[in-house]
Amino acid sequence: MNQKPNDHEAAGPDTVIQDTGVQPEPAAAAQREPGDVIEALAAENTELKDKVLRTLADMENLRRRTEREVGDAKTYGVSSFARDMLTVVDNIARALEAIPAEARGHADAPLKSFVEGIELTERDLIKTLERHGVKRISPQGERFDPHRHQAMFELPDTSVPNGTVVQVVQPGFVIGERVLRPALVGVSKGGAKPAPQPAGGEANTDEG
Repeated sequence: MNQKPNDHEAAGPDTVIQDTGVQPEPAAAAQREPGDVIEALAAENTELKDKVLRTLADMENLRRRTEREVGDAKTYGVSSFARDMLTVVDNIARALEAIPAEARGHADAPLKSFVEGIELTERDLIKTLERHGVKRISPQGERFDPHRHQAMFELPDTSVPNGTVVQVVQPGFVIGERVLRPALVGVSKGGAKPAPQPAGGEANTDEG
């Protein structure tokens, strides 16, 4: 019995056998041009650099804000306490003002010692407040500053420029750059127009 030749034998020696298997597609990176790859890497590098710079800027802003908040806390943390202590300062000043000048000049030893003790207490209290950044302002003769002074009345006075503080009813106090209590003052009127105030000028403080 003759056997039927298989497919390879039937095809003959000159027949080309085609491979029908599916070939894997090349990777996407291999299909990209070298110039495109470099351009993509450069764009990614620029983006990462920008993110790093923004992060560094945010960290620097946070550092500065933290330093400012810590500084404000140190400077203004005693504001409430200092404001309460101003009542004590005022009471001591009133006690000294209640003693007539002639009584001071002719006071006997006990009264003289009493007055000197009150004056010493007042000076020590003012110096203690100054050590914590609280300073007294007594703007006698200065130009009226609505940010630091509170006008109680006006006095006709042509010998000084208009708007000059001619009487201090009650000294004011500042802490750092903030007004703790404005000075209560009397202001002149009727005088010459005041000279322009230099930029950034501030009223002087009485540190004594």
